[in-house]
Amino acid sequence: MMGAALLAVLSLGSVGGAHLLSAARWTWRAPRIGIALWQALGLCWGLSTIGALLGAAMLPYGRGVAGGLAGLPGDGAARLGVVNLAALLAAVTLTAVLLVMLAYAVVRVVGARRRHRALLALVSRRDAAVPGTLVVDHPGAAAYCVPGVRSSKVVVSKGTLDLLDSGELAAVLAHERAHARERHDLVLLPFASLRHVFPQFGLVGRCLDAVELLIEMAADDRARHGRPPRELATALLRFAAARPGPAPRGALGVANTPDIPVMARVNRLLEPESLPRATRAAAAAAVPVVAGLPLLLLVMPH
Repeated sequence: MMGAALLAVLSLGSVGGAHLLSAARWTWRAPRIGIALWQALGLCWGLSTIGALLGAAMLPYGRGVAGGLAGLPGDGAARLGVVNLAALLAAVTLTAVLLVMLAYAVVRVVGARRRHRALLALVSRRDAAVPGTLVVDHPGAAAYCVPGVRSSKVVVSKGTLDLLDSGELAAVLAHERAHARERHDLVLLPFASLRHVFPQFGLVGRCLDAVELLIEMAADDRARHGRPPRELATALLRFAAARPGPAPRGALGVANTPDIPVMARVNRLLEPESLPRATRAAAAAAVPVVAGLPLLLLVMPH
């Protein structure tokens, strides 16, 4: 009983933590730690919610979640009452829905990228001015990467080449290559699939928005290594003024977020603030604790 109750408290606590973290601004000073904390919080919610349901289902065994599940095949459902069976069905259903929606998101994104790569093969060209980059002859401003397992494509439009100077263009390309190298698309997938599972909950959308912004900030930090931060900041302002369209499905664009987050990115580039060492250490230490605590409760006998 205690284990199931603790897992339920942990599930509710992760929802409260997501609410607080979605409004936090300290993560902007350490976006990679913020991303890791979001991933840990998402894992904590999934494991603790399913674990709480399984804990309620396995109460007649008195051996915790793992012990109860181990004894279930031998006894069948003989020990389980109506409430226990309902909790077990809810746990299985939630697990199946989360896994199916994640698989659906992966299939949809992979298909969209495959179609877009085929389109790029027809309409893009190489340009000596931007080696390793595909150029699309379109007057609008666009810069994005199409991640892939074997190779990633960085794409810019002719309008972008006309809009930016050489330093700004180099900063934008470094930003997009950071997305591809660090596989930020994989970070977004679970949160995007969760939004499809719970589209009616505004908190889920705010969580996805917060993670997207942190990913952009992490790529900004990578892009400014060895370069003046003003180059990328100016490029972001030019993109915002040009009002680029959204990046294609499955791609990550340099400036496809609303104006206020773009200004937040510009401000942190021009006036960077470091996170205090104690805060950074505490946040980094919280990541394995948040992710590991529900696992510990799942395997411990109660």
